[in-house]
Amino acid sequence: MLGKLSLDEIDQVLTNNHTGRIGCTDGEKVYIVPVSYAFNKTYLVAHSKEGMKIDMMRKRPQICFQVDEIADMANWRSVVVWGNYEEVIDPKERYYAMKFLVSRLSHMPASETAGVAEMHREMEEPVVYNNIIRPVVYRIRITEKTGRFEKN
Repeated sequence: MLGKLSLDEIDQVLTNNHTGRIGCTDGEKVYIVPVSYAFNKTYLVAHSKEGMKIDMMRKRPQICFQVDEIADMANWRSVVVWGNYEEVIDPKERYYAMKFLVSRLSHMPASETAGVAEMHREMEEPVVYNNIIRPVVYRIRITEKTGRFEKN
């Protein structure tokens, strides 16, 4: 059976997962890349080093984000959200956004690119050193969401 997810089911998929794919554009090309995130029912929180994704989202803050739960080809749920990229710059707000993200990701095995260890260090020593590049902490303020499922 194919169907649409309710808003509560969409939020459940977003809450239960920690990795999704963000889609952004610079107006000429589309870039889709996996990111680790945390969801609080209003926005997604993530972080990244400076690079193509951050450059594109700064230029055009409208993004698309997608998360899947796939048991097999006949049993899956998929969520797509649209929203706006917002960099978290205020030090206090940034600290709490990182704390929320770390709390959601720290119990999971993480790759080096997830940056969980760096986030822990920064939270313990928030002093800014000139030779250290701090990750960009950002949120996606969700403006629209949809979800589909198939259940055998």
